[in-house]
Amino acid sequence: MPRLRPLPSAAFGGLPTARAQDSRGAGRPLGHPLREALCGGLAALLLASYGCGSPPPPGIAFPDGWPLSAAADPVSASAGLVSTTDEFATRVGIEVLEAGGNAVDAAVATGLALAVVNPEAGNLGGGGFMMIRLADGSVHAQDHREKAPLAATRDMYLDTAGEVTDRSLVGHLAAGVPGTVAGLWEAHRRFGSLEWAALVEPAVELAAGFETTGRLLSTLDAVGDQMLAFPAAARLFMPGGEPPPLGSAFRQPELAAVLRRLGDEGPHDFYRGETARLIVAEMERGGGMMTLADLDRYEALWREPVAFGYRGYTVYSVPPPSSGGVTMAMIAGMLERWELSELGWNSPETIHLMVEAFRRAYADRNEYLADPDFVELPIDELVSEAYAAARAATIERDRATPSAEVQPGLASIVDESHTTHYAVVDAAGNAVAVTTSLNSWYGSKVVADGTGFFLNNTMDDFTAKPGTPNQFGLVQGAANAVAPEKRPLSAMSPTIVEDPDGELFLVAGTPGGASIITTVLQTIFNVVDHGMNAAQAVHAPRVHHQHLPDMVFHEYRGLPEATVAALEAMGHTVEERDPGPADAYFQGGVSGDVQLIRVLPDGSLAGWSDPRRGGLALGR
Repeated sequence: MPRLRPLPSAAFGGLPTARAQDSRGAGRPLGHPLREALCGGLAALLLASYGCGSPPPPGIAFPDGWPLSAAADPVSASAGLVSTTDEFATRVGIEVLEAGGNAVDAAVATGLALAVVNPEAGNLGGGGFMMIRLADGSVHAQDHREKAPLAATRDMYLDTAGEVTDRSLVGHLAAGVPGTVAGLWEAHRRFGSLEWAALVEPAVELAAGFETTGRLLSTLDAVGDQMLAFPAAARLFMPGGEPPPLGSAFRQPELAAVLRRLGDEGPHDFYRGETARLIVAEMERGGGMMTLADLDRYEALWREPVAFGYRGYTVYSVPPPSSGGVTMAMIAGMLERWELSELGWNSPETIHLMVEAFRRAYADRNEYLADPDFVELPIDELVSEAYAAARAATIERDRATPSAEVQPGLASIVDESHTTHYAVVDAAGNAVAVTTSLNSWYGSKVVADGTGFFLNNTMDDFTAKPGTPNQFGLVQGAANAVAPEKRPLSAMSPTIVEDPDGELFLVAGTPGGASIITTVLQTIFNVVDHGMNAAQAVHAPRVHHQHLPDMVFHEYRGLPEATVAALEAMGHTVEERDPGPADAYFQGGVSGDVQLIRVLPDGSLAGWSDPRRGGLALGR
């Protein structure tokens, strides 16, 4: 495999064999000078990130002031495409494909690279889910979600008065047993083609040093102060109490050593060797509960994918302990009764119907879904046609149903998720979608001393106390209570869609905590119902409702005033997300970070990385 090189300032420069999306300027408001230069010259033929591409389908108009263009063309490719939230990681995936690796090889190498360059979400100390569709049409779902340690107890996050503490969010007790390493290894063991060590090497090279980016600094500025209580994290990521300077070489020698051992020994080191001992020593120093026995017992699992139809297409996603596939099936089953294309994209009528379906599906998600190895789940009933018909029949076309009438409760929402998603399709038609997470930005804020990586705070995804919201505002039931070796409920939804002929059509996913499910579905609706291309479907503003709190959230500047007024007249409470700091990546007011690849009728690929967080899609 060629030695990894940092991307040049223009992402397509120096990559003569690859078609690239510019990651820095994509989606900036009109008037950006680089956009004007590109759209005015020959480069417009090579790059359409700035809104100088195809017009949107008839009837599609993004709101005035929305900074992402509806006139954009996705990256095109014929021999493979990789889309991730980070340009370095995307380049790693493309190099693996160019070296003869398949989509699973590229996904493994990309995931390990994200653990280096995207430390707030890409991880060795977290977990996630993977969807794989092979060129022969077989579909596989992998669960490498974290597990509760053996010493975990149902009420471990309650104080003496029975109230929820922050111990599930920050510190050593917040960490579940990590699954990422086991998941990547197992995917490679079953479906990979290149040598494991070769797939680890690009991450080792990145750990030796890469240029500190604005994205990394924006996350450290937001939550870096929380790391100061944990010496190993502060030493590496907040030297002298401050983030490293923009453009400086960010070196992670301890992580590089872990990765070298991983390349040499595979997961044995992580779960039974030197890295395992370093994790347990950190747990002992900080009063955590994870032991060598916990690590040794961890396994990534293959589960039966959730499959459901939508307007002739077949959607595959992950089953519990992810709620993504089941909840999307419930929502799609209700909405298929109305022609969203005729009602209009993001019209008040369309948003109303989506929100009412979201509301009902999340109410059931929060009550019934959990780790299927611990709780008997009514999945067949929830995804049935009879269920969809009964739920849809309760939706009134002109009136919002208060969530208290669906299921009572109150909550507030905190949008601090940090998960990441990446998508890969190779020349043979193998496809991989991976969503991986530490849960919050930088997880528990704890770095196991000597390892260089953060441990997750996924234990917060359990129900600490029924009826009490977690950090994402989700009010969940007793089925998701803490128990030893149980996997907490997740919203992660890596998704693969087949067209009506059974051929590969879409590969998609996003981070975003509770909004993952609604974001992935809206992206599918944008393509299937509203005829958008991959770039337009990602650029489009999004809405979200999760039953509790009883609010329709929309992205900053994402809905016209008239639409908001119409929704409020129906009885909806509408809230605009805070725009956040105005930075180069338009991270404020984000509802997800979608990575999308579409297969076109001629067999070519079209992909797009969400410019909301500065990602990059590359094709070959």
